[in-house]
Amino acid sequence: MFVGTLELDVLLGDVRSLKDKRALVRPVLADLRRQFDVAVAEVGHQDLHRRAVLGVAVVSGDPAHCTDVLDSCERFVAARPELDLLSARRTLRDSDDD
Repeated sequence: MFVGTLELDVLLGDVRSLKDKRALVRPVLADLRRQFDVAVAEVGHQDLHRRAVLGVAVVSGDPAHCTDVLDSCERFVAARPELDLLSARRTLRDSDDD
């Protein structure tokens, strides 16, 4: 079993409050879940209204599938006009890793 994770640090566009941030981030998370069948959440910078860290996780028996899904998620977020992708960090773990 392989577990792939992706942390996406994003800068949000014209956001002036945490309420505006939620209204922008929530649909992105829902689209990632629906389109790529991944677990996703806002995992960092919850107290800042113009920044967010999105965490994505995928589990598969094939490491290439994990990599493909995470690549697609990263491209999807990078293509969103309301977000600027600042950095992406990924990990791929095998269940045999200790």
